[in-house]
Amino acid sequence: MIQLKTLSAEAIPSALEKAKRYRMLNEPQEAESICQDILAVVPDHQDALITLLLALTDHFMNELSPAYQKALETAQRLSDGYCRAYYTGIIYERRAKMHLRKGGLGSGALAYSWLSKAMECFAVALDGCDPNNQDAVLRWNSCARIINTHPEVKPSEVEAGEMFLDSFETPH
Repeated sequence: MIQLKTLSAEAIPSALEKAKRYRMLNEPQEAESICQDILAVVPDHQDALITLLLALTDHFMNELSPAYQKALETAQRLSDGYCRAYYTGIIYERRAKMHLRKGGLGSGALAYSWLSKAMECFAVALDGCDPNNQDAVLRWNSCARIINTHPEVKPSEVEAGEMFLDSFETPH
């Protein structure tokens, strides 16, 4: 196996900018590699973890596995509760969009399920966010608009039945 070279700590800011640029150029493998180099030097570097997580979600259209699981594991490494909830919501939202784009039998119900999970995460993030940071509101609204504008994005019959039963109040 070829021994990897270690990035200098001084090079981390410019390396992180390069990783973000590679994501914008739709080259998530390059961004992922750079983030791994940064994390080898500073294992809890929050910006590198977030960029890595986003680069992993960029893989979803081509390969869901193992990128999905790695993205979830990366989200758990985020030190802030708001960030963990918000970026887990991003993972779920991007998984929903993948199902919607791929289409096929049951894709609308799968998209609905993942969008609902994303919205739950964004709601949790909203509870712990700075009033000036409304990113979770924007993401929640984006998910709601997908559900509202795509008639095929609806709960499965099982989920619909559960929601119907949940609508009845149980006596105390």
